Amino acid sequence: MKQQFEQYTQEDFDVWETLSSRQEVNLKDKACTEYLSAIDDMKEVLYPGRIAEFSQLNDWFETRTGWTMYCVPGLIPVDKFFELLAKKQFCSSTWLRNMEQLDYLEEPDMFHDVFGHVPLLSNNVFSEFIHEFGKLGVQNIKNEERLIQLQRLYWFTIEFGLIDQNGPKVYGAGIASSFGESIYSLDQKTARVPFNLDEVLTTFFETDKIQEKYFVIESMEQLYQAIIELKARWK
Repeated sequence: MKQQFEQYTQEDFDVWETLSSRQEVNLKDKACTEYLSAIDDMKEVLYPGRIAEFSQLNDWFETRTGWTMYCVPGLIPVDKFFELLAKKQFCSSTWLRNMEQLDYLEEPDMFHDVFGHVPLLSNNVFSEFIHEFGKLGVQNIKNEERLIQLQRLYWFTIEFGLIDQNGPKVYGAGIASSFGESIYSLDQKTARVPFNLDEVLTTFFETDKIQEKYFVIESMEQLYQAIIELKARWK
């Protein structure tokens, strides 16, 4: 499957520009320094006025952290997902929501996958974290209990994680790609707790509801050390 760039409609381009322009402004005081630096570094291949071309992203990453984009029609089996991450292939949809769906989707589209996830793949520490995460998933694909724990780790970090940088800042893709949740997650009334690996692994989540609480890491290095610790536990 390939990205058929020539098939995008004017509405697709309008949706991309609307979402990315809005979030670029919204995240200036909300996203972590690593995310903002990545957005700035990637401005030649990832910018509000034009839908990202996967071939350009691949060329950009080739001389950096080595990730490539892998096109998928939507959600894929968990074993395939881990296998791709273990090979530094990041799966992404190629379809975009429409103008009536700007603020809610039942499953991730290309804006979520690219604008939310891709920038931090250029950060060396985060890149290694998600790479090790994928390899650990492949190694434990037959262990249902461990897979559930890995799904929780993914959810509360890669999707909905916050980091302490003179206050909570956004790094999770589910927050970074959402106008509403990027505001809600940092609200003073929202529940936030320090990242604790054991608590994360035992915390239930629901995919169709806004988060009841967010886990806050101290640094990207803490995130990487968490996957190394889990790897050691499961030897």
